[in-house]
Amino acid sequence: MGRRRVGLAISDTSCTLARPLATLTIEGESAVEKVAREVERLAAEADGLDAVVVGMPSRLDGSPTDQTLEVTRFIDRLRRRISIPVHKEDERLTSREAESRLAIHERDWRKRKAQLDAAAAAVILQDYLDRRAG
Repeated sequence: MGRRRVGLAISDTSCTLARPLATLTIEGESAVEKVAREVERLAAEADGLDAVVVGMPSRLDGSPTDQTLEVTRFIDRLRRRISIPVHKEDERLTSREAESRLAIHERDWRKRKAQLDAAAAAVILQDYLDRRAG
């Protein structure tokens, strides 16, 4: 969860494969409200929504970063705002992995940058799904 953008991803109904969905731009309103609205919209669709997974930032050694507390507060506020369970997932190196995957298909770094947050969200969600399945 960034201060200016939040990447969203979604899985298939079998909870096997994650894919990038969208990037929300946070301007003038709280990230919690914007994400909660999107969660409610997705939950109302035919396939519904079982859970929300939020990437938790940490250093490579696992220690908290400056943003860890901010994301923890975001999760607490989001849990109070929505009825769907919210889970945490380690997000270490997910942006780097997403960038590498995007670079295979898109040479223009500006286009990759526009897709990066949602692609990183898909990596985080896929890690969560794989860990849960294993």
